[in-house]
Amino acid sequence: MITDAFDNLSPAIINPVRKDNAPEVNACIVTFSHEIEKHVADHYACGEIASLWCATGKTPVYLIERNERRFAFYKTYVGAPITTGLMEDAAAELKCTKYILFGGAGCLNKEIAHGKVMVPTAAYRDEGTSYHYAPAADYVAIRNSHAVAECMKANGIPYVLGKTWTTDSFYRETRNNFEKRKADGCISVEMECAGVQAMCDFRGLELYPFFTSGDLLDAPEWDERGKHYSSGGQHDPGHFDIALALADFVS
Repeated sequence: MITDAFDNLSPAIINPVRKDNAPEVNACIVTFSHEIEKHVADHYACGEIASLWCATGKTPVYLIERNERRFAFYKTYVGAPITTGLMEDAAAELKCTKYILFGGAGCLNKEIAHGKVMVPTAAYRDEGTSYHYAPAADYVAIRNSHAVAECMKANGIPYVLGKTWTTDSFYRETRNNFEKRKADGCISVEMECAGVQAMCDFRGLELYPFFTSGDLLDAPEWDERGKHYSSGGQHDPGHFDIALALADFVS
């Protein structure tokens, strides 16, 4: 059974190799959007400082220098196994303990979450990756949700706190399961948060996730800064500015 998969009594057969000469950064920002990756490459003076490799090819890791801080940035892939694996590799290639993860998510409760950034407080473990990093339980706590919320508040960005539902199969989000998760307090559904948080807890890393859904960021402060490129979708490059603000806030 997958619920019996966690084993902290014997060593892993394959481990990431931590590099002694890895470049040091204050935080690492991770997106899922190829359009946001292109926006960052086009609008920020960023050079490539590392590479992450898997069967799908090379994932470049970029350096952004801002406010006397150094931030890494890369694009990951959808799904807990690959997102978690690439972050394991990033933690080996970089001297970094803080990771900002953001992307689009389904909204389970539009009455409270419409027009707001969704900040997860706990992730329902409806995937497989987390069970290899933590003992079986229904949820994994998102330990830094309070810090993410404080950053949103400080920057005038509308947000809502709530649980998230991490699933492996978006085509099997049935109506009954939707209603169960919503009744349990989940406001979003996505595919990575539970696995990545369990891995970060296991490795001693700090994760700062947030999700966006549909038309959002209608606060006056944010419109003034992002109106020239805001599109309202999950590929909106304005969401990267939120991630940058969060990286500044926690580093």
